[in-house]
Amino acid sequence: MQRRDKGCGWPRQRQQQLPPTPAIGSRAAAMAPLSGGAPPGLGGRPACALLLLCYLNFVPSLGRETSLTTSVIPKAEQDMAYKDFIYFTVFEGSVRNVSQVSIEYLCSQPCVVNLEAVVSSEFRSSIPVYKKRWKNEKHLHTSRTQIVHVKFPSIMVYRDDYFIRHSISVSAVILRAWIIHKCSGEDLNVKWEENLLHAVAKNYTLLKTVPPFERPFKDHRVCLEWNMDYIWNLQANRIPQCPLENDVVPLLDFPYASSGENTGIVKRFSRFHNRELEATRRQRMDYPVFTLSLWLYLLHYCKANLCGILYFLDTKEMYGTPSIFLTKEGHLHIQMHLVKGEDLAVKTKFIIPLKEWFRLDISFNGGQIVVTTSIGYDLKSYHNQTFSFREDFHYNDTAGYFIIGGSRYVAGIEGFFGPLKYFRLHALDPEQIFNPLFEMQLAEQIKLYYERCAEVQEIVSVYASMVQPSAERQEACDLHNSYLDLRRRYGRPTMCRAFAWEKELKDKHPSLFQALLEMDLLTVPRNQNESVLEIGGRIFEKAMKRLSGIDGLLQISSALPFLMDSSCCGYHKASYYLSVFFETGLSIPQDQLQGMLYSLVGGQGSERLSSMNLGYKHYQGVDSYPLDWELSYAYYSNIAMKTPRDQHTLQGDQAYVETVRLKDDETLKVQTKEDGDVFMWLKHEATRGNAAAQQRLAQMLFWGQQGVTKNPEAAIEWYAKGALETEDPVLIYDYAIVLFKGQGVKKNRRLALELMKKAASKGLHQAVNGLGWYYHKFKKNYSKAAKYWLKAEEMGNPDASYNLGVLYLDGVFPGVSGRNQTLAGEYFHKAAQGGHIEGTLWCSLYYITGNLETFPRDPEKAVVWAKHVAEKNGYLGHVIRKGLNAYLEGSWHEALLYYVLAAETGIEVSQTNLAHICEERPDLAKKYLGVNCVWRYYNFSVFQIDAPSFAYLKMGDLYYYGHHNQSQDLELCVQMYAQAALDGDSQGFFNLALLIEEGAIIPDHIWDFLEIDPTIHSNNISILRELYERCWNHGNEESFSPCSLALFYLHLRLIWGAVLHSAVIYFLGTFLLSVLIAWTVQRFQSVSAISSPRTPAQASLDPGASTTSPAVTLAAEASDQGPPMVTNNPEPRG
Repeated sequence: MQRRDKGCGWPRQRQQQLPPTPAIGSRAAAMAPLSGGAPPGLGGRPACALLLLCYLNFVPSLGRETSLTTSVIPKAEQDMAYKDFIYFTVFEGSVRNVSQVSIEYLCSQPCVVNLEAVVSSEFRSSIPVYKKRWKNEKHLHTSRTQIVHVKFPSIMVYRDDYFIRHSISVSAVILRAWIIHKCSGEDLNVKWEENLLHAVAKNYTLLKTVPPFERPFKDHRVCLEWNMDYIWNLQANRIPQCPLENDVVPLLDFPYASSGENTGIVKRFSRFHNRELEATRRQRMDYPVFTLSLWLYLLHYCKANLCGILYFLDTKEMYGTPSIFLTKEGHLHIQMHLVKGEDLAVKTKFIIPLKEWFRLDISFNGGQIVVTTSIGYDLKSYHNQTFSFREDFHYNDTAGYFIIGGSRYVAGIEGFFGPLKYFRLHALDPEQIFNPLFEMQLAEQIKLYYERCAEVQEIVSVYASMVQPSAERQEACDLHNSYLDLRRRYGRPTMCRAFAWEKELKDKHPSLFQALLEMDLLTVPRNQNESVLEIGGRIFEKAMKRLSGIDGLLQISSALPFLMDSSCCGYHKASYYLSVFFETGLSIPQDQLQGMLYSLVGGQGSERLSSMNLGYKHYQGVDSYPLDWELSYAYYSNIAMKTPRDQHTLQGDQAYVETVRLKDDETLKVQTKEDGDVFMWLKHEATRGNAAAQQRLAQMLFWGQQGVTKNPEAAIEWYAKGALETEDPVLIYDYAIVLFKGQGVKKNRRLALELMKKAASKGLHQAVNGLGWYYHKFKKNYSKAAKYWLKAEEMGNPDASYNLGVLYLDGVFPGVSGRNQTLAGEYFHKAAQGGHIEGTLWCSLYYITGNLETFPRDPEKAVVWAKHVAEKNGYLGHVIRKGLNAYLEGSWHEALLYYVLAAETGIEVSQTNLAHICEERPDLAKKYLGVNCVWRYYNFSVFQIDAPSFAYLKMGDLYYYGHHNQSQDLELCVQMYAQAALDGDSQGFFNLALLIEEGAIIPDHIWDFLEIDPTIHSNNISILRELYERCWNHGNEESFSPCSLALFYLHLRLIWGAVLHSAVIYFLGTFLLSVLIAWTVQRFQSVSAISSPRTPAQASLDPGASTTSPAVTLAAEASDQGPPMVTNNPEPRG
């Protein structure tokens, strides 16, 4: 039984503020919107510092404003306005290492001529790379010409080589020259910018730039060592390729159902691989230029002060730029973090629409923010507003993570997110944004669903409000006497049979009116929302009565309208049933679109099974759901956070989630009920004072295990009896816990503390942890709490590890100042490895955000950990238990129904059990299911982390023989058998050996998988021996198992082969063959001698011959039958 620190809550309780506060600090305070806004324009921006060009090579920069050059004044105008002039003549049009420039000028007074070369690249502008000035005091009113050799840096004019490692790409080179009059006593050492402002004549020209890979190599007149020269020549002519990358990030491609709770999608940006894009991003950290575009379908405005839409959290868990929220009035709250460390927030004047798809586009361009909402699929403009600021925003989209929807700090919106695109480096107008609503059909179905449901809810609400007041008036008019009191109490409830509804509505919703007419609405709550939900639950129960019969699957089509009405009333258990029916084609035509619709609707309604279904489908990427681990985590984490609370809630349709496989006969035998043999035997032993029986009986009743109905009150009686009579430390501890928390019994802290100390004195580590929990929760004595927790942690208690992590996270660990999230994460991880639910939740959060160095971002691992907790939810356990009970009772229809419902949530044990049922009753599966049951659910199960080996063997068989439309696939077959073998199943080794004997080729990675080195095996025989030996070692101890027989047969073959290839055998064989040949020749000669021609006299002279030839015998037989045959030349016969 898992215990938690601080009762059932999280380690820190936060109050939501405006805006919500992720962490302690001044930045978390609410930012009041600016009234009237700020004056337009950027204003007050500091000038960019001039840097050396060599620094440009390593730290490229992009100025916010490009310096503009003055336009050329025509010569006629110069002559009219000024006597001074200056002109350029460039001998080479392109940039060279030394470019020769001719400058013609005239000075009317003593003057100074200035020449400057300014370079701009994609990242920086107006960088001076050459400067020269000279005086002209004598030659006045005379045109003069000066030749200047402008020398440019090598990184601008040559290619990369051993010495020039990073040449730069130059976009513009400007030569500008000007004249200033030299006044007496004036200092020439003034800044060039100020000098240019006093120019009496100026001009400029552009030089043509050369791309980096079209430039020549520089002759450095330096000889390299031969080895360095050789290495450099290997890559000298290699043109580097920049990664094909853009700044568009599709954060969401598939609709996300946001339930308005504290869970959402976590996304994190990486740095650009492209060097130029990354340099641009870095330069814009204090001048953000980006655009976000997302589709939304809102059901309600925010019930709290703010609800999360899209916001950024930095490494310190503080809100950053941008942070976009929805207010309770329907406005958008946009918050930015400033460079100077403060926060700034604004609120739109317009409100966004409800129950209508619209696109929200927000673009940032420095200090200007443009917000646009476009309603409908045709993007008809709805509202537009612009905000301008003088402040500098801080923006670093890689130093933290984005959240779509809710989080620990703020709840999400109630509705649906559509496609969301983020343009990291561009400020775009709505017309320039390409972000269509991809799932158009699904989006349209969502809109139609809520339009229909609004009508259904209105009918139900009006009907309930009409029934209840009429009942009150009737009661007020009735005389109060004993007969009427008895009639009202025990008589049949009064039901209204007819109302003046429009015939169109009755024809449109016949099932709804039928259910309402047959329902007693006098006990329905008076609150409108509660009454609609209550009626939806009753309609659902009415539908379930039809499905729970012997032929329940035949009734699905007739129950479908009732389930739809129940779903519209907000009872989303019906939504999940509908999604499963449509997706699997259970007794109705398969409809994937409707299945997705009701699954999303159920997820938005926070239905636990629907959320698990969505999380599983996105985790595996099956049934047309895209593979998206962040989206999967959003659904799984929602249920995972509710699981600890559900376990400590003694209400609702919950049962303990047990791993009971229908193939395991031993486990099935111990399943029982209150009148079963196992339960009655345990009760008998517990009554006699058997502590183990009391403990097991109490656990079964408290958690609802092994088929026993959950009964906490009865469980507590056994806890109390065992604690007070048997002195069993576990029973004492369990009873102390329920007394502390008041679960099914009145709280008694004094007695609970005595019992806890008593159990701890007996060496029970759970009780030692419990004492620490007591001093932490009730006494606020962190030193004593830490002392007990450290002791319990040494004893191996995972609850203690979690509680120590909480102390470090809250910054209250004795002797340690401040919070230490790193140590907290380590303790949480240790607790999670011990099975602690809250510790697992914290680890999954760290893996999805990646904000701790000890937990590098790993969305897949985060999903696995959250899924592990979510699958312990008691509401899922209730469905699994109903399916198991139906199977044990032989109710095949009900068993198939509930196992399908459980299997679609992604829990492995239900998937394998459902496949087993489909194997047992293929007729049932073929008749009622629209999917290939055996293939689908065995295939689902083998992709689970804890899949059983027999599932791998079954899928291997299906790949080997082929199944329905699936052809043979030996490669996948080998993989399945290898996985079963790796899990220690002897059948996996046996099947692999058989495949090798059939001539199949096993890939090398399979051998690596099994840790078998094929290079040390000379042939397949040695590999077969290795496989059969492993098969025998992993098998049971039967004397004549298939593995032992196969290994024995293999050894016989090896012995026979060894015999045939032995040298002694060759010698013996040759000798025996020679003897046989000699004997045959001798025998042939002797037979030939006996059968040589003889006279009759010679024959008669040998009457004592003991052997006669066949010819003689035949002749003798013939003489008995007639005259003898005379043969001139008798042939010998052997």
